[in-house]
Amino acid sequence: MYKTVKPTTFTLPLSLLEELDALSHELGKKKSAIISEALEMYMDYQDVQTARDRLKNSEGTITHEELLKELGL
Repeated sequence: MYKTVKPTTFTLPLSLLEELDALSHELGKKKSAIISEALEMYMDYQDVQTARDRLKNSEGTITHEELLKELGL
């Protein structure tokens, strides 16, 4: 999965840890793999939210031709 890893320690609410244990057992996956997948999905979601916020707060859009002109292409 990853070429490099670093052991990391963090705390979780007991109820969340119990759910993680059950899911790990049910899926036959290591807890670290489940947490890694969940963090990747969360970070992707945050990227989309940031892009939406930036688009919403932008001053509008420009055409492809305008972009090329601005870039001198």
